[in-house]
Amino acid sequence: MKAAKDSKAAKSTGRAPSKRERLAAAAAQVLHEKGVEQTTLADIARVADVPVGNVYYYFKTKNELVEAAIQAHGAGLEELIGQLDALPAPQERLKALLAGWVGQRELTARYGCPTGSLASELDKRADGLDVAVAEVMRRLIDWVEAQFAELGREDSRELAVALVAAYQGISLLTNTLRDPGLMLAEGDRLERWIDSLG
Repeated sequence: MKAAKDSKAAKSTGRAPSKRERLAAAAAQVLHEKGVEQTTLADIARVADVPVGNVYYYFKTKNELVEAAIQAHGAGLEELIGQLDALPAPQERLKALLAGWVGQRELTARYGCPTGSLASELDKRADGLDVAVAEVMRRLIDWVEAQFAELGREDSRELAVALVAAYQGISLLTNTLRDPGLMLAEGDRLERWIDSLG
């Protein structure tokens, strides 16, 4: 399946995704599957169904494509947050977040967490992309913190970090051991934990 069909912006407006949007979505997909170092512009162009020569019209360097992929992760997170915020109670929102993570367990077993894997890889570089991906992770933690605060928890920041850290940790183990069942079991445990905090 082409990443071009998954463009968030095109979905929300009902229009066909632009080549730039298709390339950004493809970059997010291919970087997740292959990692930054192994990914080529040709790989991204192929998935986006864009001639490789056209890539340079939209993105001058591979780093610009990585940055576009980070922005795609951020846009996906904002869309998810919008959906979760429609739920009436913070416990429901947190459990729906968990359900989404657990629902991706097969993909996680193959490639790891899309944002977490990218963050880990970019942390080893000194080009500023590590800061950009950290902002996406920080946005997630901030949203989770707001849910725990709404539950009346004074330790909402610590709980938010604990929840995101538990997800990142189980993503790593699920991927390393290629065992999606680990994420399923941890999701159940975290649901019980959330219920115990309410």
